[in-house]
Amino acid sequence: MDNLIKSAKFIKSETKISGLPKADKPEYAFIGRSNVGKSSLINMLTGQKKLAKISSKPGKTQLINHFLINDTWYLVDLPGYGWAKVSKTKKIDWNIMINDYISNRGNLLCLFVLIDIRLDVQDIDLEFMNDLILKGVPFARIFTKADKLSKNKAQSMVARHNKYLKKHWEELPPTFITSSETGYGREEVINYIEELNSLY
Repeated sequence: MDNLIKSAKFIKSETKISGLPKADKPEYAFIGRSNVGKSSLINMLTGQKKLAKISSKPGKTQLINHFLINDTWYLVDLPGYGWAKVSKTKKIDWNIMINDYISNRGNLLCLFVLIDIRLDVQDIDLEFMNDLILKGVPFARIFTKADKLSKNKAQSMVARHNKYLKKHWEELPPTFITSSETGYGREEVINYIEELNSLY
């Protein structure tokens, strides 16, 4: 199977669902706490260094950003949740926008929830994923920043997350370990997307 992303084009940024591109292609969205490394991961997956804007300041992504990949599917960069230094009103607006998108976008095949592999289970991530389960939104976990830990430590952190989640959930979602620095996990994530595309 050819995993290469041959083209990635920015289509548009939007705040309202009504303004999004026509829902006629499979779509995959990426979300996570502020500063989890989302933009870096998107750039690593697409092989384009500047596709998603990277910032050391959390909360850089403030709109729903659509990218067309290989002219066949959409990659969507969503605003992060959590501690971005923005006003309360702005946070409420983002929550409404994200919820509206997640609940009503019929061609969203998978929401990738990004998790910093160096941290134990965070309440905010758990709350967000529990909400996805209640809404029936298909999602997968992507652990980021694996290069910051040894391979054994990375595996044991994932195992700790899994052990904790098994107490609360009947089954675990698909899970990937990645590093934007080294490109680790790129092939697995793209293969998974291609697999879902073939079922679309």
